[in-house]
Amino acid sequence: MNVLIVDDEPLARERLSRMVSELEGYSVLEPSATNGEEALSLIDSLKPDIVLLDVRMPGLDGLQVAGKLCERETPPALVFCAAPDEFPLEAFNDSGVGHLVKPVRPELLLEALKKAERPNRVQLAALTRPAAESGNGPRSHISARTRKGIELIPLAQVVYFIADHKYVTLRHEGGEVLLDEPLKALEDEFGERFVRIHRNALVARERIERLQRTPLGHFQLYLKGLNGDALIVSRRHVAGVRKMMQQL
Repeated sequence: MNVLIVDDEPLARERLSRMVSELEGYSVLEPSATNGEEALSLIDSLKPDIVLLDVRMPGLDGLQVAGKLCERETPPALVFCAAPDEFPLEAFNDSGVGHLVKPVRPELLLEALKKAERPNRVQLAALTRPAAESGNGPRSHISARTRKGIELIPLAQVVYFIADHKYVTLRHEGGEVLLDEPLKALEDEFGERFVRIHRNALVARERIERLQRTPLGHFQLYLKGLNGDALIVSRRHVAGVRKMMQQL
């Protein structure tokens, strides 16, 4: 089996190359790829059976590479390599795509290579695309690119989405992240769990605490997890919010 290694760290590439070369039945393809763009080019030219793919890389990261491979008829088998804090392991487990935790242990590498199979579109979509596009229902996590790498926020921890120009701010139990997704697309995908309270805001239904009218006649919505802060409810959405709260 021919294996292509994709990692932006030279020491990581050398270590993986050495470990794979010591395994019977596996050969390392040269050159290795140092980023996502090189990976796609080398996959086209070298036709690897398996790709050991780093998740966090500059430019196209591992998940973006996987997303592009998802569009191909016969993508190679993928085994993602990620540091423990770069990507929640349950996301890999749920998708069925192979993964290894850095630093990679030789015995786990062999096990992952033996189990590697060509990923189908459903598997890759679970990691790389909104489920609304892939036809598998709403996602269980929202992915965001931050300075830490790729963060997955469980949907159950999301308090609200607020649109601001071209980005959407996602507020969750641990802080905030920016998303490059339209608010309307998020509403279409998660409409059963979120309610629109303003043209630029969606809030989690289960987080709603109380709706209160201010002395000036405005309406504010208090949410669990905001430490007393409130969001403005536009007049056109007040009736809908009230009706929804009566059904909670």
